[in-house]
Amino acid sequence: MNINKTEFDRDLIERCQTNAPRYTSYPTADRFNLQFGIAEQLAQIKQVFTPGFDQNISLYIHVPFCNTLCLYCGCNKIITNNRAKITEYIEYLAKELDLYYQLIGKKLSVVQLHFGGGSPSWLSISEVQQIMNLVRQYFVLDNAKEIAMELDPRHVTDEFITALHAEGFNRVSLGVQDFDPLVQKAVNRIQPLEDTLRVLNAATQLGFNSTNVDLIYGLPLQTLDSYRKTIDIVINQLKPARIALFNYAHLPHIFMPQTRINEQDLPSATEKLNILQMCVEELTKAGYVFIGMDHFALPEDELSIALANGTLQRNFQGYSTFADTNMLSFGVSSIGFVGKSYYQNAKDLDSYYNALNANQLPILRGMVLTPDDVLRREVIQQIMCQFKLDFNVIANEFAINFTAYFAGELLELPKLADLGLIKLSDDGFIVSNKGRFLIRNIAKVFDRYLQINQDIKRYSKVI
Repeated sequence: MNINKTEFDRDLIERCQTNAPRYTSYPTADRFNLQFGIAEQLAQIKQVFTPGFDQNISLYIHVPFCNTLCLYCGCNKIITNNRAKITEYIEYLAKELDLYYQLIGKKLSVVQLHFGGGSPSWLSISEVQQIMNLVRQYFVLDNAKEIAMELDPRHVTDEFITALHAEGFNRVSLGVQDFDPLVQKAVNRIQPLEDTLRVLNAATQLGFNSTNVDLIYGLPLQTLDSYRKTIDIVINQLKPARIALFNYAHLPHIFMPQTRINEQDLPSATEKLNILQMCVEELTKAGYVFIGMDHFALPEDELSIALANGTLQRNFQGYSTFADTNMLSFGVSSIGFVGKSYYQNAKDLDSYYNALNANQLPILRGMVLTPDDVLRREVIQQIMCQFKLDFNVIANEFAINFTAYFAGELLELPKLADLGLIKLSDDGFIVSNKGRFLIRNIAKVFDRYLQINQDIKRYSKVI
């Protein structure tokens, strides 16, 4: 596989279109169960964070607040202009941070810190400083390689981005989606280009290590011609280090705000593919490296370097270079990973607050991974991030007979090879350049939960 070569096989994509998980984790979050609770999390904490634990960890902080509702959004968010609600939320974040500190018994060193939402940039400068002071009170940030925040450029001031830099932030991700005024109106997100340019330029001038722009194709009223203008702006004016080009998943039965989107306005499947093909061609022509699925990065960016040297990883924030660490997550609905377990916090504020008022971890659900889960997680991680699978490496690492253990899965691989998604050999396979667009189709072959429950409608389309 030549990582610098992109092969968009439209006929293959149309034939292989299906629904599949995004595999930001394995098992996927929809497999978490309510039987996993406080006792299970305490057991994992005790087992992992021993007195001699000296590894770096990652932190995720969920800030659910936004000041406006974007109709396409599937995130856990709370629309409010009431600053008192944010003040209260920070007080409970402090309770949660303190509770974990008391349970762990020492300040752990952090390699990556990510603020997601919602719109964490809806915080004021002083509120960001409060949270960062809390983080430093309970954790060590001296070794942090990445401190990142998702930004909504519509309310980010020059003073705010300067304050982020002063607090140690070195990476920002800007939500853009589309610059066409008609599309913006259809999804209730009016965002002038001037705001986005101003924030990106400020981040560049301040010396942020990396900038990312989120785009979405498949939104109402989008056309090939209109989106070509957006991509042209992104390439020639914004020039971010990374681009995430997401496929809009219209799931109004799951995400209520999407019921306000007129389905007649959505582009057809053919037009969506037209848009995607154009984006891929224009981005690669402009020098962006196709990372996988829906991520692109400039050659000098850490993601491109990690792809080239085989260290690319994947976590709940997507492709990453820090996914092999334990991740403690704070805030409503946040998802973390400790030892051999995943956990998710309560999804609503009342439940989250009530648990912390009772001095209890605000955990809603999760799961302890079985040996089979751990094995398949490594297999799927290799496929999603290394774009290959070496049967012998897995066999040696987990002391198994790969051929016997995955006998059923191996029967499926020749079908993928016949389609041209992989190049199969006796001891593994390599994903083809055109197969990287359909990497979820390949990974799901090894998903035991999909083998048990074939209901894939809960997941988004792979393209």
